[in-house]
Amino acid sequence: MRHLIPAASAALALAVPASACAHVTVQPDTAVAGGFARLDVRVPNERDDAGTVKVDLQMPPGFEFASYEPVPGWSVKITRENEQVSRITWTGRPEQGGLIKPGQFQDFGLSVGVPEGEAGAKLTFKALQTYEGGDVVRWIGPEDADEPAPTVTLTSSGEEGGHGAPAETAADEGAATAPAPSESDSGSDGLAIAALIVGALGLLAGVAGLLAARRTRTRPT
Repeated sequence: MRHLIPAASAALALAVPASACAHVTVQPDTAVAGGFARLDVRVPNERDDAGTVKVDLQMPPGFEFASYEPVPGWSVKITRENEQVSRITWTGRPEQGGLIKPGQFQDFGLSVGVPEGEAGAKLTFKALQTYEGGDVVRWIGPEDADEPAPTVTLTSSGEEGGHGAPAETAADEGAATAPAPSESDSGSDGLAIAALIVGALGLLAGVAGLLAARRTRTRPT
């Protein structure tokens, strides 16, 4: 019996973090302010006796554009207020496969225009998860709550860019640092060419003299 108590305690300790991590989240948890992004609303099923049949997501202010990725068995309703997307609701049709069963999760994809904001600011997406039978789990609390609301942290566009100079810049720098030919180099090249010409003329004169001497020797007396 003494051996069973520590084993049971260890199993309970492992089970608690696993359950605590099974929250509704928005993936990824960062997005560029003022840009366009794909966000996935990830909904795990925490119950072992019922499936999830509805997900109601409250959008933070500032989302003027949002489109959804179709999921078989699920219908989608986008609610707008004051020309902004205020709420997105997914409703499952279990007879057509629209059901998140125990031990499963489902990603609901969105393409959105991210609101402007300072880097580091957090967008909060409150969510309601409805199970078969009508039980509702409210993911609306702060980050340290038992049922926290999903959040996305805004980043600046500079944080997404790479490092290093463009190829054109590097080429320009290389051209700027290449040594230009000096006047002394140009003068040396001219003297060398002149010397070659003089040498060639001398050689031609020598050959001509040699041929003339041979003609003189072979003349009949």
